[in-house]
Amino acid sequence: MSKLKVQEMTEIIKKQIESFEQDVKLENIGKVLSVGDGIAIVYGLQQAMMGELLEFPHDVKGLVFNLEELSVGVILLGESEKIKEGDLVKTTKRIFEVPVGEELLGRVVNPLGEPLDAGGTIDAKHFLPVERRAQGVMARGSINASMETGIKVIDALVPIGRGQRELIIGDRQTGKTTLAVDTILNQKRKNVICIYVAIGQKESSVSTLVQLLSQHQAMEYTIVVTAGASREGTLLYLAPFAGVTMGEYFMEQGKDVLIVYDDLSKHAVAYRELSLLLRRPPGREAYPGDVFYLHSRLLERSARLNDKLGGGSITALPIIETKAGDISAYIPTNVISITDGQIFLEAELFYSGIRPAISAGLSVSRVGGAAQWKGMKKVSGTVRINLANFRELESFAQFGSDLDASAKRRLERGRKTVEILKQDVHELIEMPTQIVTIYALSTGLMDDLDIDQVKLLEKEINQGLHMNDLGQKLYKHLVETKTLPDAKELDEFINKLKRMI
Repeated sequence: MSKLKVQEMTEIIKKQIESFEQDVKLENIGKVLSVGDGIAIVYGLQQAMMGELLEFPHDVKGLVFNLEELSVGVILLGESEKIKEGDLVKTTKRIFEVPVGEELLGRVVNPLGEPLDAGGTIDAKHFLPVERRAQGVMARGSINASMETGIKVIDALVPIGRGQRELIIGDRQTGKTTLAVDTILNQKRKNVICIYVAIGQKESSVSTLVQLLSQHQAMEYTIVVTAGASREGTLLYLAPFAGVTMGEYFMEQGKDVLIVYDDLSKHAVAYRELSLLLRRPPGREAYPGDVFYLHSRLLERSARLNDKLGGGSITALPIIETKAGDISAYIPTNVISITDGQIFLEAELFYSGIRPAISAGLSVSRVGGAAQWKGMKKVSGTVRINLANFRELESFAQFGSDLDASAKRRLERGRKTVEILKQDVHELIEMPTQIVTIYALSTGLMDDLDIDQVKLLEKEINQGLHMNDLGQKLYKHLVETKTLPDAKELDEFINKLKRMI
């Protein structure tokens, strides 16, 4: 063969090699060893990552939850009964993500971001992974803006700041969800996006809640994420993480977000169920050893960002259910140590008609005072101490011993304080009304009124601040400066209203 022909053939082969398109796909494929209770054990996925999304047959997705030497523990998302032993499983090289953005506002979704209402498909433009690292210390700003709840006893005694984590804790049926829902309703026209995460709630309860929010036009700024009591433990475990991921999108846009986790007791139980099914060693009360890390990595994602990062915030209101008021149980003590304070609801107060049944002694806000309105801080300073003294004095007075005039006066003022702090369900009070009412109480302007007249005066104050010329002036001062107006003007305004009762 001539040299020329060899060169020609060499050139042709070179061109073919250069134009060769590699159509080889490398896929990491495993096989299902066992499946049941929403859990699959998969053999052969050596390259799987923690939290990676896996593809099963029949369009079922799974999430890598356990990495072992020869197998992978997977929690299944969706209809796990379609999966059987021997099915092939593929890795996707993608961490599990949920849709985020404005498209979710006003919608009811499951923890995968799929709609559960009649609003049609959600055409989300953005997706974020559910497991994200919490903001570092340097990215955070100080908590200095108030998260007004419209509930007098909270705004006065245990104030909440934007970016805070305030635990709501108490026995079953003591009004925990009501406090959280009222806080959501009070955010109307306050430029706060709300996310309500229902974990293990009855579907009928969630439906009633959505109707209530719709009636008050609160669904316009709210996302409801629900994993019902009938759903797999997988979805109950994912629900709060999906909710906070949706909130982080808005926080990074510089917006304020309020998120309610209702409740983390059921979340811990769902996590315990998944962990025991995957044969993780049980610890105290059969919970796995990392149950503290589960809630700390969730709640640490609530923060206020510094001004450089836009100043957005996520305020968390986690709910914990206690049994017989035992706040020293495992999960309650864990969450108390992670949060910035707690609102403790007492069954005894609730059943005696004092509602909201908030215990002034056991409830505390560790950072909210810095965000509280200055006017409220000034007038409510002595209320907590007076309330604690009243409880002590009341138990002493039960024995029928003779009390001196000073003790009688304190007892009477204590009763009026309890009466003033009572509030009906979904009855929200504006901050200026709260401040003027508590001012009237703490300065003794209510001392000459009967206990029945106390509530009447509060109603007159609320109307007077909007209709009366002096009242409007005081209202404007309170809203614009957040400080207490001139005492003479306040006294004159209250004394005028007292004559009308």
